[in-house]
Amino acid sequence: MVMRAAVLNRVGGPLEVEEVPIPQPKAGEVLVRVAACGVCHTDLHVIKGEVAFPTPCVLGHEVSGVVAQVGPGVEGLTPGQRVVASFILPCGGCYYCVRGEEDLCERFFALNRLKGVLYDGTTRLFRRDGTPLWMYSMGGLAEYAVVPATDVFPLPEGLALEEAAILGCALFTALGAVRTAGLEGGEAVAVVAAGGVGLGIVQLARAFGAYPVVAVDVRPEKLAKAKALGASHAFTPEEAQEGVRDLTGGRGADVAFEALGRPETFRLALDLLRDGGRMVPVGIAPQGVEAGVEITRLVRRKLRILGSYGAKPRKDMPLLLRLAQAGAIQVGAEVTERHPLEEADLAYRRLDRGEVVGRALVTMGGGYA
Repeated sequence: MVMRAAVLNRVGGPLEVEEVPIPQPKAGEVLVRVAACGVCHTDLHVIKGEVAFPTPCVLGHEVSGVVAQVGPGVEGLTPGQRVVASFILPCGGCYYCVRGEEDLCERFFALNRLKGVLYDGTTRLFRRDGTPLWMYSMGGLAEYAVVPATDVFPLPEGLALEEAAILGCALFTALGAVRTAGLEGGEAVAVVAAGGVGLGIVQLARAFGAYPVVAVDVRPEKLAKAKALGASHAFTPEEAQEGVRDLTGGRGADVAFEALGRPETFRLALDLLRDGGRMVPVGIAPQGVEAGVEITRLVRRKLRILGSYGAKPRKDMPLLLRLAQAGAIQVGAEVTERHPLEEADLAYRRLDRGEVVGRALVTMGGGYA
């Protein structure tokens, strides 16, 4: 039995659709028939060689789908269930997972992110000749994906299956950022860069009772999208400092989020803070990129920089699903375009050119309910 998968054969090359054997789950794993996979900047960093990862590989780390098969020892999941998975695949047994810090899972970073394998040290993806294909998270740009059962969550009724894919990274990362910030109701928030993750932060900040919620971006259509999803105000980077101070009595934001991973947006987020404020960077930058920080201001003004990478799957994903089910966040509203698997490369080229306004999906066309 074979499936289609979008394969990156070399850094800088195109994503090419191939037929490869359907992977098989091992103990503690689930085979998911993928409905949709979100198009994320982190995959783009791998394609461009800005984040090191072995090739040939299958990217895609933000998926929704239907359980096709469960491996030995898996309980609570059955074939036919609609599910989502986050991009962090917690091993459940390392030092950090045991402490409840699954966003720092040692085996995820050492094995999956560096070597493209799961937790027995092997990939589940191969070409017909036996050549291994390395997995970025679960390798979701394919019709089927193997996911550790620790990272598979039933999707509540009433949520559209394809759109739910973005719960696995864009909204998952946004929730992790808001929780890292310790955001409280009534606090002033600025969100620098209104892409998929930034739009999620806007929605969640609004849901947590923040005000004002200010979106900052260079593109008018992204600012308009942010306002439609709950931003109270929207500014270009040139307008942002004066605009935020006018809204906060001259002080600045209590919390500023940076969702792009560029030095200039990192510094802008810091500049938007009030004294004693918190800056939460979530954007991934190319390896080796640094952003200068004025040490004296950081010290004297008691600024805090709180890095946030994803969230804690087994704690935060159930909360995120409840928020979505309750309508506190609009999952489908973030999705602005869809592409079939054969257009996966086009989707990432559009993302690279800044043409995706919200979140793009690669859909597998499985006729899901």
